[in-house]
Amino acid sequence: MRRHEDWLRQARKDLDHAGRALEGGDYEWACFAAQQSAEKAVMALLHARGATVWGHAVTFLVAELAPEDKPSEELLDSMRELDTHYITSRYPDAHPAGAPLDYYTRSTAERAAQATTRMIEHVEDRLAQA
Repeated sequence: MRRHEDWLRQARKDLDHAGRALEGGDYEWACFAAQQSAEKAVMALLHARGATVWGHAVTFLVAELAPEDKPSEELLDSMRELDTHYITSRYPDAHPAGAPLDYYTRSTAERAAQATTRMIEHVEDRLAQA
C-alpha cells in the first residue's frame, strides 16, 4: 500500500481548509489546520521512506527524516513557530486570559499557511526525487 499518498492528499486538504478559515476570519483555526497540514506532509515523507513514527510536533517529526530529506534551517524555524499553534489555537487555558480568538491575527494565519505551503512543496520535491 502507498499510504504516504493518502497522508499527502490529506495534508493538501488541510491546507485548503486553513485557507478557507483564514478568509473567514477564523485565524486560530487557520493556524491549527496549517499545523495539521504540515504534520501530515512530513508524515507522508516518513511513510514513503518506510518509517513508522508517532507524534504531532512537526519539529520532532522532521528530526526523524534522513539528512537528504531534511528541510532548510529557515523552513525548520517556520515549523517551530507552527508547532506553537497545536494547543494554543484551540484551548483558552493555554493563555493567561481570554480565548484563542483574542490572540490570533490575519498576519499570523497567513504566515502559518505560507510556511505549510513551503513544507508541502519540500515534501513533494523530495518524493519526486525518490
